[in-house]
Amino acid sequence: MLSTSDFKRNVLIELDEKPWRIVDVSFNTPSARSSGLIVKTRLKSLLDGTVVDKTFRGGDRVEEPDVNRLPCQYLYSDDRFAHFMDTESYEQMQLAHDDLGESRLYLFDGIEGVSITLWNGGPIAIDLPAHVDLEITETTPPMKGATAAAQTKPATLSTGLIVQVPAYIDMGERVRVDTRTGAFLQRSK
Repeated sequence: MLSTSDFKRNVLIELDEKPWRIVDVSFNTPSARSSGLIVKTRLKSLLDGTVVDKTFRGGDRVEEPDVNRLPCQYLYSDDRFAHFMDTESYEQMQLAHDDLGESRLYLFDGIEGVSITLWNGGPIAIDLPAHVDLEITETTPPMKGATAAAQTKPATLSTGLIVQVPAYIDMGERVRVDTRTGAFLQRSK
C-alpha cells in the first residue's frame, strides 16, 4: 500500500481496480487549524489514456498495481495489431492499434529502447524512447533564405507522422522527433 506521502510524478497507483500514473501532484495545507493536508493529483489511465483530477486527504492509502515493465522489440504491424517480442524470454505479445494511440506513429523496424507494460500479466501499453530518428517522405521543397526567419512547414515522416519542420529541410532527410511532444528536435545523421 502507498500513502499519499509517497506520491510523486510517474508513480503508479491503483484506483477502482484500474492502474493509473500520477502525472502531477501538489500538497496543500488549508489555513483552517483543524484541517489536514490535501493532496491534489492529476492521474492518467494506463488502460485508455484518460486523464482525471483526484483529491486525497493526507494519510490516505492506495493500492499499488500489479504492473511490470519488460524491455521488448517491435516486430511488425498488421491490420489490427502491433506485435512485440520480450527480449529476455522471446515471448511474443500484441497490442491493438487503438490501445497504442499516437505511440504507433513512432514505431519502425529496428527501434531500440521500447518497453511494454504488463498489468495482471497482459500487455496494456508501451513506453517509447525519448526521441526517434525518422525519414521525411513528403514535404514541400526547401525555401531560399529560410534560415533568416523561423519558418516551418509540415512534413510527413516514414511512419505516417506529420510534424512541423524548418523550411530548409528537404525530402529524404532524417530528423529527430521528441516522442513525448511530437516536436521536431534536429536533423539526424
